[in-house]
Amino acid sequence: MNPCRCGGGPGDGACRRGPSCARQYQSRISGPFFDRIDLFYDTPPVTAMDLALPAPTEGTAEAARRVAAARNIQTERYQDHHPDEGRRAINADASARRLVDIASPDEAASALLSDAAAKLALSARAYHRVLKVARTIADLDGAGGVRRVHVAEALSYRRRVADEQGALEPKLAH
Repeated sequence: MNPCRCGGGPGDGACRRGPSCARQYQSRISGPFFDRIDLFYDTPPVTAMDLALPAPTEGTAEAARRVAAARNIQTERYQDHHPDEGRRAINADASARRLVDIASPDEAASALLSDAAAKLALSARAYHRVLKVARTIADLDGAGGVRRVHVAEALSYRRRVADEQGALEPKLAH
């Protein structure tokens, strides 16, 4: 979705109404609905300079292979922990109970997630969704376990809202 009804975003100069426009526009959607969205990513406008840059080192085909490999890892892991279910499952399918089996973060990652949960007032649903995303990032990274860097990246994808000056900040529960 656009960050505000004008289509621009806080701080990019496109919105003439300021940060209140983004807050008002985004308040039309409930917090529990936003809680069910795992990834929020701000896509800045493409500039002429961006077009002059060399192509990325990882193309679509390489990214697709990495994603397929990560999905296979997830399916095998799920089968190892729950062979009786006999279905193809991925991290997103894991219940909170099963998430403990498949996504145990190391000590540093667990501390970061606990701190973030307290400071951002994450709901139980949001906490588990961050952990699922972190487990998936670790799988894409080829890591055996969830580390602090994976939790940090997963947290970076949480919803952010504009503050009074137009800076984007993590969404705090009210």
